Amino acid sequence: MDKGRFALPAHVTDWAIAVGVAALLLGTGLSGPPPAGGGELIGALLLAAGGLALAARRRAPLVVLAATGLLAVGYQAAGFEALAVSYLVAVYGAVRAGHRTVALAASLALLVLLQLTALASHDGPARESVGQVRSTIEIAWLIAAFAAGEAVRQAERRADEAERTREETARRRADEERLRIARELHDALTHQISVVTLQSEVAVHVARRRGEQVPEALLAIQEAGREASRELRATLEALRDDDTTPPPGLDHIPHLVKRFHTADLDTTLTIRGHPHAVPAAVGRTAYRIVQESLTNVTRHAAATTASVLIDHRPDALAIRVDDNGTATLHSAQTPGLGLLGMHERVAALGGRLRTEPRHAGGFTVQAELPVNGAT
Repeated sequence: MDKGRFALPAHVTDWAIAVGVAALLLGTGLSGPPPAGGGELIGALLLAAGGLALAARRRAPLVVLAATGLLAVGYQAAGFEALAVSYLVAVYGAVRAGHRTVALAASLALLVLLQLTALASHDGPARESVGQVRSTIEIAWLIAAFAAGEAVRQAERRADEAERTREETARRRADEERLRIARELHDALTHQISVVTLQSEVAVHVARRRGEQVPEALLAIQEAGREASRELRATLEALRDDDTTPPPGLDHIPHLVKRFHTADLDTTLTIRGHPHAVPAAVGRTAYRIVQESLTNVTRHAAATTASVLIDHRPDALAIRVDDNGTATLHSAQTPGLGLLGMHERVAALGGRLRTEPRHAGGFTVQAELPVNGAT
């Protein structure tokens, strides 16, 4: 639920309530007649402890429920007559946390225990002992605490459901917008790029058949058209990648590495550690890293070998892709959209990515993706 700008932290609020209830109990208990038998100090300590225990009601609602109930029995046995406000607050907290049955059973047990304590410590008639119990805990206040806790729990549950509904609606609208953009890109660009590429290839083919020198500009147009077609297909594939079909993940990497294996490029895959299930987002990111890395190897590296290493660690998934291409430590590297996309994917998962030339020549891509907390 939305909090105000100047809302206090939860632990500060809990301590403020605990201190306030402790002061209320002490004031109520000490304002009455002193207990017989000299148990005033012990009773005061039990009253204060009953209030201060509420500071932990969010972290351990059932423990606080039991503690406040037993402390109420204790200060009643010590001779203090004070409404068990701390127990009522603990009941509210337990019901709000969803422990309705436990709170009901504990309250019934407390009523019986208070009655037995009153009978054992009071020498008068039984009617007076019943009145002493009512001064410690009122049934009406107990029902009110139950009702308040349940009402807040239901309100918070409805707020959570409304938040999930808003997120699902936003996700659905984003998917629809992504598909619309994909259709627009396809209709507006694919045909024109295909025409440019086809015309340039025909012109190059005709020039070569005639034995004429192909102009560098024409070759540049041909290569740019092919590159634009590949990039556009990749973009459309990413835009159309939705939840209707299972996204590629770790299980698809062996097939991906095999697909890049050609007569000019020897690709190998090594898997270390004990393979275990990883979050879907981690699997998708690992697949995209390997895919983009091997794509860059085939396009730009002029490499003959490329190795892929998948290392399953207890708290992370490590990916490493090395090639023996032409990159050197002194060569200028201008990160393209593919590398930037990899950095963004890894950063979104809270991982780390290194992309740099190797000391022995070639290029390396190293990623470490945490497997705890990724969705």
